Amino acid sequence: VQLQASGGGLVQAGGSLRLSCVVSGRTFSRYNMGWFRQAPGKEREFVTAIAWSGGTTNYADSVKGRFTISRDNAKNTVYLQMNNLKPEDTADYYCAADRGGRSYPHTQQYEYDLWGQGTQVTVSS
Repeated sequence: VQLQASGGGLVQAGGSLRLSCVVSGRTFSRYNMGWFRQAPGKEREFVTAIAWSGGTTNYADSVKGRFTISRDNAKNTVYLQMNNLKPEDTADYYCAADRGGRSYPHTQQYEYDLWGQGTQVTVSS
C-alpha cells in the first residue's frame, strides 16, 4: 500500500489550494485518513482527519472553518480543501493512513502507520 500526495504549490494569502492523496490497494475504505504538516524548523503537527466512513472528521483549531477534509472511497482518494490560506499555513503536508480499524479519526501521529511523501504548500503574504 502506498500513499501519493499532490496539489501543493505557491499561493497568495487568502487564496485556496486542494490537496489530494491517492492510496493504492483495495482496502482504502477501511482506513481512517489524516493530514499532518511540518513547517520549517518545527515539529510535524496534526491538521485534520476523517473516519473510514467519512461520517466523522476532526480538525486542529488553527484550521477550523478554513480547511475541509473529504474522501472518495470509490477513487481511493482523500482531499484537503484549504481556503483563506495564511502565511503560517506554509509547510510540507503529509497524508497518513490508520489501518487499525478504529472508529474515531485520531489526532496523534502514532495512530497512523502508513505515510505518504509530503507536498509543499507555500503561502506568500
